[in-house]
Amino acid sequence: LNVAMPEKEDNITTTVGSDQEVIDTFNGVKLRWALVCRQVQRENFYNPRSPYTSVVRSFELCFHKKHREMVLRSYLPYVVQQAKELKQQTKILKIFTVDYEDLCGSISDLWISANLDHPATFDKLAMDSEIKDFILRDLERFVQRKEFYRKVGKAWKRGYLLYGPPGTGKSSLIAAMANYLKFDVYDLELSELQYNSDLRKLLMGMGNRSILVLEDIDCSIEFQDRQAQAKEPSSPTSRSRKIVTLSGLLNFIDGLWSSCGDERIIIFTTNHKEKLDPALLRPGRMDVHVHMSYCSPCGFRVLASNYLGIENHKSFPEIEESILSAKVTPAEVAEQLLKGDEGDSALSELIEFLKVKKMENEKEAEAKIRELGEMESREKNKKKPEKEGEEEGSTGTGTTIVNTSNSNGSKHFHYRIPKSVF
Repeated sequence: LNVAMPEKEDNITTTVGSDQEVIDTFNGVKLRWALVCRQVQRENFYNPRSPYTSVVRSFELCFHKKHREMVLRSYLPYVVQQAKELKQQTKILKIFTVDYEDLCGSISDLWISANLDHPATFDKLAMDSEIKDFILRDLERFVQRKEFYRKVGKAWKRGYLLYGPPGTGKSSLIAAMANYLKFDVYDLELSELQYNSDLRKLLMGMGNRSILVLEDIDCSIEFQDRQAQAKEPSSPTSRSRKIVTLSGLLNFIDGLWSSCGDERIIIFTTNHKEKLDPALLRPGRMDVHVHMSYCSPCGFRVLASNYLGIENHKSFPEIEESILSAKVTPAEVAEQLLKGDEGDSALSELIEFLKVKKMENEKEAEAKIRELGEMESREKNKKKPEKEGEEEGSTGTGTTIVNTSNSNGSKHFHYRIPKSVF
């Protein structure tokens, strides 16, 4: 046997040497595998007079002929499936970006890759446990439902929208999803593209079992409103303008071209969900909406365990109470925990930071209230002259009739005629 330790692996693996046999048992039947190596002479393309010798390796499977149907229908498919799973488990993840200078080249050369060594896992994410459990269950259900998607006639893909303030862990969640599923990541920047056809080419160049990420989708490109674009008269300038349209993006993630591949996840991130077109958010495009909010008590405990190795502390109740009103992101809490040399000092500094943050939030809230009050008063002051002008116009230019009665019951009519008449 040959012994080796692959990259990013902690366990030693063994492989069969040449001309060695291994006995396997399946459903009570013994099967014999042997690695066969044979030398083959091949013609040298550069020097036909001096051929070279290469070694061809193959596995030979021996079994009794009465087990032929069982081997072909059950055993070999089982071996292939196990091989795929083992290969996926030891897979070195890649992150891809677009070679924007070579978009007119071959489809296989559109993406440039590098190793993805991000250490994020779901256990280390500073999120509520309920949200993490929901995402994990959804991912597991997605990867196990290949036949279900075929049965209902849908492309085998899933869309996630991650929205919330900056520093809430959207990128870390994407990395944790990639590490959990062993999926490669494709990072796409829409602002660098010129045509809708570029999107289709990039989709065709992606591999299966992958995650496509479009970060800050609300800032990456200015999508024109489809109705306004239809009403806008066409001009030579608008026809020659290079732009990726909203319609092109919708067809990219949910049109016919989206079925050119299996087991893909599409993730949009944004800091402002309200700025996105509703057409992007509907089910079938963004199936799961995940709100990445400010740090919660549960998220703080995860960060304290990650950075300080502390599972419980006497100051935890005070911090958990303050963290709800301070509105701080997990990134801000993590930065404070990094500053302390030891657990007690780091937690004390975090408490002071939360107090300052709470005061800042209260001042900002008071400033917003004052600003709203000033705006309302300005609006009222604008309306007062208008009302006075209307009243003057109604009483100063017309004739008013007043009906009065005396004690004896007689009625008198007084006519008030404006001075402007004289």
